[in-house]
Amino acid sequence: MKLASLKDGTRDGRLVVVSKDLTRCSTASDIAPTLQAALDEWQRCAPMLEGLYRDVEHWAVPCERFHMDEALSPLPRAYQWADGSAYINHVELVRKARGADVPESFYRDPLMYQGGSDSFLAPREDIPLGDVAWGCDMEGEIACITDDVAMGTSSTDAADHIKLLMLVNDVSLRGLIPGELAKGFGFFQSKPASAFSPVAVTPDELGAAWQDNLVHLPLEVDYNGEPFGRANVGIDATFNLAELIAHAARTRRLCAGTIIGTGTISNKGADGGPGKPVAEGGAGYSCIAEIRMIETIYKGNPKTPFMKPGDTVRIDMHDEQHRSIFGTIEQQVIQA
Repeated sequence: MKLASLKDGTRDGRLVVVSKDLTRCSTASDIAPTLQAALDEWQRCAPMLEGLYRDVEHWAVPCERFHMDEALSPLPRAYQWADGSAYINHVELVRKARGADVPESFYRDPLMYQGGSDSFLAPREDIPLGDVAWGCDMEGEIACITDDVAMGTSSTDAADHIKLLMLVNDVSLRGLIPGELAKGFGFFQSKPASAFSPVAVTPDELGAAWQDNLVHLPLEVDYNGEPFGRANVGIDATFNLAELIAHAARTRRLCAGTIIGTGTISNKGADGGPGKPVAEGGAGYSCIAEIRMIETIYKGNPKTPFMKPGDTVRIDMHDEQHRSIFGTIEQQVIQA
């Protein structure tokens, strides 16, 4: 099924069930007023939401037109947002560009940071930027939403806690990251509000593309109207979503509504080296930092600038019939 939160003047929006083709929706207020409320009682609510989804598909209930511009992020705010780094190719490039090796532990112990979750951007909301020198970057990712996860849950059992999937634009301020990391206390100012796709979907909506707790489809990232990234989410992942959930739950329980992200989707090139731009037949990149690292490795200095006011990013994913699965994240950078 497909779920969304529509703007209604409240912080958390109005929960609706959306048709498979993303054209219609029906209110789910009789089942749960918000997505978080549904997740809090997922065992009770999920079957009823699935029933409503079938009714929407069969035109058996009153529906309204689904407009993506009216959608908030599926969880407009969340109790927890933890983002991993499942694609070590991305980490390898970043460290190689500064002449550093990747520690062996990175290949068995995921990187993860805890992001701000009190307020997410809507999927069509502008990205406010206070200073171009902050180095604004997009990061195309996949994220899952969990139900309650017990502390110490194994990666095998964690798979059953993946209830919904979304696309992510994890906005990063690259110019602020080095200074923050140098303090030894992690990200804060360098990780402003992220945005998620208009719709969250259950894994079964992906059919055969959902395997090994990964989505085996390209993530489509367009930058200023041009194809920028087409990296396949199911390729070159060192960790899957279940493994990231288990990592997050090693020392704590996770509350229903926890969001876990994959980190930037990143594919190696066909020869095993750095990937090539889409214009050169490669899978491209899901963030600007990656192409800047490749430019640094091969040319000595980065050439591609970070985002500035007026720049746009579009993130989407299509099934084999070229139908959008999650709806589209479309954002423009503006001067804050």
